[in-house]
Amino acid sequence: MNPKIEKLIKQFARLPRVGNRAATRIVLSLLNDKTGRATALAESLLDTTATIHPCQNCGVLTDADTCEFCRDTSRRNGTLCIVRDMADVWTFEKSGVFKGDYHIIGGVLSGVNGVTPADLNIQNLPARIKSEHITEVIFALPNTIEGKTTANYIMSVIGENENITFSELASGVPLGGELDYIDDGTLTLAFGGRKKL
Repeated sequence: MNPKIEKLIKQFARLPRVGNRAATRIVLSLLNDKTGRATALAESLLDTTATIHPCQNCGVLTDADTCEFCRDTSRRNGTLCIVRDMADVWTFEKSGVFKGDYHIIGGVLSGVNGVTPADLNIQNLPARIKSEHITEVIFALPNTIEGKTTANYIMSVIGENENITFSELASGVPLGGELDYIDDGTLTLAFGGRKKL
């Protein structure tokens, strides 16, 4: 195999949920395409990686200092949904079940994978909760041991406050389940039936 093609396949294969076979099909499709799709993809990827970064307030990906969610005052309803990544935000937005603010922490605590509190976006949470008058913190983290551990750690960082309710998604989210695999109806039930922690 040509070393350049092999290198490109390896780069695609390193992406989440893309194996070597899928990466090979993607690369061959791009190389055989005569419409300029490969060039457009390369230009878009370069532009996006050069301009998109996490919002300094909540971690949502944006090309501005603060994201569209943080600028939208209609979302200031006292609820803050803590999620693992941008895919979770898109899942909630697609379903329409949540109209408050988000906070992306960028992962979950994991001793096995070496993810510590310093690796998560939680440093500004206490100040943000105070300044934005948050009354409910909703944990929409994976229903795993790591997700529960992370939620408990974040509650300890925020501290006890009688004005804040902590809750998590309820029925419908299976143990070990990932949010981006859950259908809109199940997600709506889980959000509506969330329970206090």
